Amino acid sequence: MTTHVKAFRRTTLVLAVSAFALAGFARADDPPQPRAETTAPAGQKGGRGSGAQSSPPAAELHRLPPDSTTKQTLDLPGRTLNFAATAGSIRVFDGKGEPLADIAYTSYALDGADRATRPVTFLFNGGPGASSAWLQFGSAGPWRLPIDGEALSPSASPEVKPNAETWLDFTDLVFIDPVSTGYSRFVASGEDARKSFYSVDGDANAIALVIRRWLEKHDRLVSPKYVAGESYGGIRGPKVVRQLQLQQGVGVRGLILVSPLFDFREFTGTSLLQYVATLPSYVAVAREAKGPVKRADLADVEAYARGEFLADLVKGEADKEATNRLADKVAELTGIDQAVSRRLAGRFDVGEFRREFDRKNGKVTGRYDASVRGFDPYPDSSSSRFGDPSGDALQAPLTSAAVDVLSRKLNWRPDGSYEVLNGSVEGHWDFGRGLNPPQSVSELRQILATDAKLNVLVAHGLFDLATPYFGSKRVLDQLPAFATQRVKFVVYPGGHMFYSRDGSRQALRGEVEALIRE
Repeated sequence: MTTHVKAFRRTTLVLAVSAFALAGFARADDPPQPRAETTAPAGQKGGRGSGAQSSPPAAELHRLPPDSTTKQTLDLPGRTLNFAATAGSIRVFDGKGEPLADIAYTSYALDGADRATRPVTFLFNGGPGASSAWLQFGSAGPWRLPIDGEALSPSASPEVKPNAETWLDFTDLVFIDPVSTGYSRFVASGEDARKSFYSVDGDANAIALVIRRWLEKHDRLVSPKYVAGESYGGIRGPKVVRQLQLQQGVGVRGLILVSPLFDFREFTGTSLLQYVATLPSYVAVAREAKGPVKRADLADVEAYARGEFLADLVKGEADKEATNRLADKVAELTGIDQAVSRRLAGRFDVGEFRREFDRKNGKVTGRYDASVRGFDPYPDSSSSRFGDPSGDALQAPLTSAAVDVLSRKLNWRPDGSYEVLNGSVEGHWDFGRGLNPPQSVSELRQILATDAKLNVLVAHGLFDLATPYFGSKRVLDQLPAFATQRVKFVVYPGGHMFYSRDGSRQALRGEVEALIRE
């Protein structure tokens, strides 16, 4: 689970990507002496003059421990992987040489590989405010925490197991925690530092910088490079690749997007497209209750959503015949009471669907995985006051698992708290204040046009109501022909973290391996 995008009808979402650029030459880590060579988000105070003498001691109080590299062996069915695991950080400086933040990373490099030909994949999650633990311990890393829906609870064991579906067989892995997630932290104080990173473009620029610095630090600039992002990573990923291409001098061969969001526009305000995007997932949930469902089983619903359903939506509620026809069809497809569907004119936002779908049993569906049910803590309340049974139960065991692996297996013990999902980041995030909501479709088009060898894999879960698969399908269908030939779209049983299901995780690994070995 990763992206923590608020409910689709959230009216407080501001309406544009902030114009934010890297400026000046900055410094990035390599303790004990920082090296002056990289750029960082602009807008920082400071200078290297008389005040520079007092900066290091204050910054050192917040510095993460030195990098720790350990040798590891992973015994898996049919194979044994020997690799080096490194837990560490990269310090980012502003253009005047003052420290801004320590960005933590965890990397896994297979022993005996040729650095010039061995691929390396950089992975991050979303939020904004999510650490990379979801992808690391749910899908791609060498160890995995079982996170299968209703079987997991906050008190479940956080012990990780060897991950037979790790990507380490065919690519080295670098998991990046953006500032204020995991153990990553600011070392500069004040609002200017926070504003540098807590924005759509500032965030992407900072991650691109860290990727380049990691490549320099570990002598991997000539390696084939890939980027993988989940959820809000759909906004972050194409922007990071574009920054690497234009500002950091780094080419990327492939972009892997897991449960991505590409465009906030269809999930805000009065947009009718939000109902088109969610309807197939609503119906998938209803059909899953009766037996296993695959995307092919929803062909009729997808055709209805983009055809008659959309046509009736456009006619508006003033057309009673169209509205009742739409509402009755939605009730038939989802099993929700017809009277309720008519009252809502067939226009269910995510929160309304989650409560109404199994209301007769006093249960709500998950948002990250609507096939998961949980008790409504206030079933008789006229207002909705419930959490997410598919996500809330994961945070405690996942946090404990991440801390345990870093401290016990990797011998890296920072002070402070590990933030697996930091809600305050999104609360302070600058989504921009222009005419257009945040979107990464423009950058996706640009990176595909700029590099004819770049391929993209987009993977979704059927029961995901946070970033429904049909929303991405609509976006990708609008790409020009030259781009669609290099974008593969796959949908698996499961929710936002569809990789929690064994079959879906195995299938995703196969697709990623095919992309990287291509």
